Amino acid sequence: MHLLALSFNAHRTLRVEEIAGALAAIAGVALFFGAMTPMARRLGQILGGLALAAAGVLFVLAVRYGIHP
Repeated sequence: MHLLALSFNAHRTLRVEEIAGALAAIAGVALFFGAMTPMARRLGQILGGLALAAAGVLFVLAVRYGIHP
């Protein structure tokens, strides 16, 4: 049995899902601008990939361990 250091209630679950959605939107914007400008391509891809990965982890945690109202 694993001990998870996070405790979720209904309010925190919604907050984590909102943060995951915001990170996914930021990732989309970073990838979009990274594709448009040649000098920011690498930085946009790195930031977009990191934000998208963080959003995915937060979303999985919220869905798996969260309480749905």
